[in-house]
Amino acid sequence: MIESFEFVDGDRTFTCSVEKTHSLGTEKWWWFRVSTDRHNRYAPFRADAKDTQKSVKARIVAYYDALLHARAQPAPSYWRRGAPAKPDAAKPGAAPAAVATK
Repeated sequence: MIESFEFVDGDRTFTCSVEKTHSLGTEKWWWFRVSTDRHNRYAPFRADAKDTQKSVKARIVAYYDALLHARAQPAPSYWRRGAPAKPDAAKPGAAPAAVATK
């Protein structure tokens, strides 16, 4: 099993290593740091004996790119009041409202 390696993806350098979750545990996880994010360290998935540098690199880059994408999204609004709901007739596919005749 690979224990650690480093690779460059674009302008980012990833430093990866396998570590146990705690001193008594036997589970090993892939941890990585990114040169553009010096304050954080990530452990996105468990290490496996079948892991190769190529497979780990692809998974780490995909994980980190998805994380950056999620961070770039606007924060969800928790404000529940808003514009009043539109009547069902305005919704596509809704049955037309009955017309009153005299």
